Amino acid sequence: MRIVIAPDSFKESMSAELAAAAVERGFREVFPLVECLRLPIADGGEGTVDALIDATGGHKVYVLVTGPLGQKVNACYGVIGDGDTAVIEMAAASGLMLVPADKRNPLQATSYGTGELIRHALDQGIRHIILGIGGSATVDGGIGMVQALGGHFQHRDGHELPFGGGEMAQLVAIDLHNLDPRLAQCRLEVACDVDNPLVGSRGAAAVFGPQKGATPEMVAQLEQGLNQLAEVIKASMGQDIRALPGGGAAGGMGIATTVLLKGELKPGIDIIMDAVQLRSAFATADLVITGEGRMDSQTAGGKAPTGVAMLAKEFQLPVIALAGVLGEGVEAVYEQGIDAVFSILPRLDSLDRVLAQGEVNLQQCARNVAQAIKIGQKLVN
Repeated sequence: MRIVIAPDSFKESMSAELAAAAVERGFREVFPLVECLRLPIADGGEGTVDALIDATGGHKVYVLVTGPLGQKVNACYGVIGDGDTAVIEMAAASGLMLVPADKRNPLQATSYGTGELIRHALDQGIRHIILGIGGSATVDGGIGMVQALGGHFQHRDGHELPFGGGEMAQLVAIDLHNLDPRLAQCRLEVACDVDNPLVGSRGAAAVFGPQKGATPEMVAQLEQGLNQLAEVIKASMGQDIRALPGGGAAGGMGIATTVLLKGELKPGIDIIMDAVQLRSAFATADLVITGEGRMDSQTAGGKAPTGVAMLAKEFQLPVIALAGVLGEGVEAVYEQGIDAVFSILPRLDSLDRVLAQGEVNLQQCARNVAQAIKIGQKLVN
C-alpha cells in the first residue's frame, strides 16, 4: 500500500510537516511496511513557506526588512528544493501579527518590506516567486511593495507618497520606468483565495480595514484613497481595475501584483500542489490522507484539504481527512472528494492541552484509521 500524506498545518498546534510525520507513525504501528510519501501543503497563507521547503528539501533565507510601521523586522522567505523558486509570505514582512493590537493602523501600515523580500530574492538569482498575500496589516494598495521595487507614486505636493494608506487620496501619478527590470524575467504567482474587488461594500477598505484596526472614519479615508489609485491607474494605463476579482486582497495587494507587477492571481492551493508535484505523487498512490486543524463548511470553499481531495478524485483515489475539530457544515466536504472525516480529539479537554497534545492525538487517530482499514481488508478477503 502506498499512501500520500498531504495535510495542512494544525494552527497553533503543529506544522504541516509535523502533522504528516504523526500520520505516518500512526499508520506504521499497524502497517510497518507501508510506503508513505509525506507532502505537507498549505493554501498560500501562514505555513506556506514551511510546507514547501519541507516538501521539497528547501531552505529559509533571513533578511532584515522594513516592518508594517517602519520598524526593522527579521523576516524570512523560502527557497524550494529546485533552487530556482522563492516562496514569500507577505505576513513575514508586512503582517498584522507584527503590530501590537493597540498600534494597528492601516493609515500608516506599509507593504514596503514585502517588496524588499522580493528584491532580495531577485538578487539571489530567483526568477520564479510564489507570493502568499494573507495576514497583512496593510491597506496601502500594495504601493509600498512597488516602491521598494523601484516604482514611484507622486503626491499632489510633488514628493513621493509616504508610507501607509492615509495619503493615497493625494496620489496624482505613477511612474514605473525605474521598476526593477529583473521583474520582467520573473514569473510571479500570487496565492489569493478571496475574490473581493478593490473598492465598494466588498472592497479592501470596507471588508479588511476593520480587521486591521481601521475605524469607520479610517475606512472612509482608505476607500477614497483606493478610488484615487484606481483613477490614476485608469488615466495612465487605460484600465479600470475597480471591480477586478481579487484586486482587494490584502488591502489592494491584488491590484499591485497583477496590474503593476504583471503577476498572476491563483488559488493558493493550486500553486502549492503544482510546486510539490502532487499530481505525479497521486499517479502511483493507493490512498490519500489530508487534514487541518478545523474542518467545517468553509473547508469546502477552496481550503487545502478539499483542493487535495479534488485532485485525488481525478485519479479515483480514496481520501481520508483528519481534523482537530469538526465544525458546522463539515458534511459539505463530501461533495468535494473527501470520503471520510475523523476528529483526532479523544476526549473533552482544555484548549491549551488539546493544542499541546496535537501530535499524540493525530498519531493515535491515524493508527485507529489504519486498524479500521486492516479490519476491512480481512472482511473483504
